[in-house]
Amino acid sequence: MSEEIEKVKCLIIGSGPAGYTAAIYAARANMAPVLYQGIQPGGQLTTTTEVDNFPGYPEGVNGTEMMTQLENQAKRFDADIRFGLVTKVDFSGSVHKAWIDGAKEIHADTIIISTGASARYLGLESEQHYLKNGGGVSACAVCDGFFYRNQDVLIVGAGDSACEEASYLANICSKVTMLIRKDHFKASKIMEARVLANEKIDVRYNSEIDEVLGDGNVVTGCRIKNNKTNSTEDIEVTGAFIAIGHNPNTEIFKDYVELEDNGYIKNIPGTSKTNVEGVFVAGDAADHVYKQAITAAGTGCMAALDAERYLAAKEG
Repeated sequence: MSEEIEKVKCLIIGSGPAGYTAAIYAARANMAPVLYQGIQPGGQLTTTTEVDNFPGYPEGVNGTEMMTQLENQAKRFDADIRFGLVTKVDFSGSVHKAWIDGAKEIHADTIIISTGASARYLGLESEQHYLKNGGGVSACAVCDGFFYRNQDVLIVGAGDSACEEASYLANICSKVTMLIRKDHFKASKIMEARVLANEKIDVRYNSEIDEVLGDGNVVTGCRIKNNKTNSTEDIEVTGAFIAIGHNPNTEIFKDYVELEDNGYIKNIPGTSKTNVEGVFVAGDAADHVYKQAITAAGTGCMAALDAERYLAAKEG
């Protein structure tokens, strides 16, 4: 290996609200944290145009701007924020090892995993266009539904989360068209019944988005395709919500850290601790329920405090 091994007190893997908050707390505790931002510096929030529900921003804030502010706050306390992706780890021994971009090796007394989860999308070119432009495609109804109040929207998905988001949207939107790819729900019966009983939700079975329609800047509708008859229909909506799940970014940890069946990291209830001593988890890498910036930030704080107490116990 060409590079010398670097030894650190606290290595934070991943950015976003969880990682940056952990960095702020760890830096203030004189842990000299080193944070690698990962493949998407700032995390999922950088794909959100407006964040309207994070405390302390009465006028709302641009998602990328908010993450830049959190990063700068961590830097103010001398957190070492770096570009780079952790591509491999080894937690088998007393020393926690991590490799950056397949090359640089770091040995850390403590590690905080804040790699988050990536929303699944349909992969349509038109979907990705409006997602990147922030003009009407979203994977979080709780985050962005407010901007579509009293408007017609569409949601794709058939599981419990999709049902929860459809019900949430129905409370604030004029109409919700729900597309289900098969001829049945994947959700629990109670969630299915709740959706079907809501007069503002129009459920379309055997249906998919064929194309997201718009003026180039904002969404104006969707072309729906019936996968049984191949017929299509254009409907007017201002927002399209994709609720087909998330993939936790935890693959490189699976040989060492205990995971749930769905791939999320298991933590000891009430803490950020994993099954590996000195390895902690924060944010959406362990949270498949709330998935909010504010809860991610809270667990980032927890992880830093847990790491600080772990080190103090070892040194004491």
